[in-house]
Amino acid sequence: MSSYRDWITALRDLGLGRHSRVLVHASIETMSPIAGGAGTAVGALLATCETVVAPTFTQRTLLVPRVGPPDNGLTYGSSNDEVEIFLSDMPADAEMGVLAETLRLHARARRSSHPALSFAGVNADEVLAAQTLEEPLAPIRSLAAEDADVLLIGSDHRRDVSLHWAERLAGRKQFLRWALTASGVAECPAYPGCPDGFEALGPRLAGIARQTQLGDGLFQAFPLRDLMNIAVAWIRQDVRALLCDRPGCERCAAVRASVRVAS
Repeated sequence: MSSYRDWITALRDLGLGRHSRVLVHASIETMSPIAGGAGTAVGALLATCETVVAPTFTQRTLLVPRVGPPDNGLTYGSSNDEVEIFLSDMPADAEMGVLAETLRLHARARRSSHPALSFAGVNADEVLAAQTLEEPLAPIRSLAAEDADVLLIGSDHRRDVSLHWAERLAGRKQFLRWALTASGVAECPAYPGCPDGFEALGPRLAGIARQTQLGDGLFQAFPLRDLMNIAVAWIRQDVRALLCDRPGCERCAAVRASVRVAS
């Protein structure tokens, strides 16, 4: 079982300190138990770093209309029975991980207002304020400008939402979605694609990765700006880079189709 002190040591081993800003993605549910649970992990992050941000997406707010624009990576007319109205205190989707939800609930945390792609953070007001419906991933741009790191704890690049921003910077096709809010249906442009192929980037990041181990959990940190540059360059070199091979993936199929049309 890992302790608060163990977590502090692991974070410092990555070179993180009181001026560090991090975009954290964690799957602590898959790691050995932590004394005090996710609260201990969040406490260690906040004690070590100046700014801590995590994605707190709520994609269960998304509606599927009967009709819509073509080539949108979506089957129109499917069921909306389980769609929920976005509220500012809505828990993050389970796949975001318990650490992200614990950060959202922290007394000092603030959350952005995007109805499907929100972020939560501490000491991150300007980062969160950068987000709009038109630019849902703008917090990542702001973090990159502040020399932030991407922090992966017990997870891989399939959880790394910063790579969606790299896709947008590289000119990759984006999508249109619709989210249910208390004031009606919000149109959500610039919606990102599928992350299932993102782990392929790992070997290309070996030169910028910092790693340490805590029990059975791997901690990895990457300078966000460098990570962006590497990912964007690869996508521009190979327009199919980072796409998944999962049969039936509508978003990756739509990206491939857009590439064929463009070429």
